[in-house]
Amino acid sequence: MTPPALTAVALVCSLKPSPAPSSSEMMANHVCERLRAQGVETESVRCVDFAISPGVEADMGDGDEWPRIREKLLSCDILVLATPVWLGHPSSVTQRVLERLDAELSNTDDADRPTMVGKVAVVAVVGNEDGAHKVVADCFQGLNDIGYTIPAQGCTYWNGEAMQSKDYNDLDEVPEAVASATAAAARNAAHLANLLRSGQYPPYQ
Repeated sequence: MTPPALTAVALVCSLKPSPAPSSSEMMANHVCERLRAQGVETESVRCVDFAISPGVEADMGDGDEWPRIREKLLSCDILVLATPVWLGHPSSVTQRVLERLDAELSNTDDADRPTMVGKVAVVAVVGNEDGAHKVVADCFQGLNDIGYTIPAQGCTYWNGEAMQSKDYNDLDEVPEAVASATAAAARNAAHLANLLRSGQYPPYQ
C-alpha cells in the first residue's frame, strides 16, 4: 500500500489579522508551494485570527483556541513557522506560539517521547530591518527544545533595506537567493520527514 502523503502546517505569526496583506503569509505560502512540489499536503493558519491565551499548558480553558491549532500540529509531519522581525526579535505572536508548544515537553507518547519528537520544523522570516539570523536562531532553539528536528539549511528569509518601508509582499519578484533558500528548506524538510517516518527516534524509557 502507498503510505499517506506527508503533511505540513504553516503557522503565520504576523501581527496583522486576515484579510490584511502579510509578508509573513506570503513567505509561508512560498515555502508551502515548494513543499507541495515535494508531494507534501499543506495548510496555513494565521495565528492572530485565533484567541491564543497566554500560558504554557495545552489548553488554558474557556475561550482558548490554541487546542484547535494544536490538533493540527499533532497530526502533521512538518511545521513551518513564519514570523516577521520586530525590534530585532520574532513577533510577540511567535513567542506565544512557542510558549504554548512548551506544554508538549510533558505530553509524551507510549515510548515516553515528547509528542513533537519525530516531527520536522523550518523557519521563515521577513522584515525590513536587520535580525533575520538572530530570529531564526531563537526560533530554532525553542523548536528543538520542544522536540522538533531541524533539517539542513532549514530556514529561509528576506531582509529589506534597514529603516526603509518596502516589504516582502511589495517585491516585483522574489530574489534568486531567497527562492533558492526556500526551495532548499522545503526539499530538505520533506526528505527528513520521510526518514523520520520510517525510522523514529529510540524510546526514552
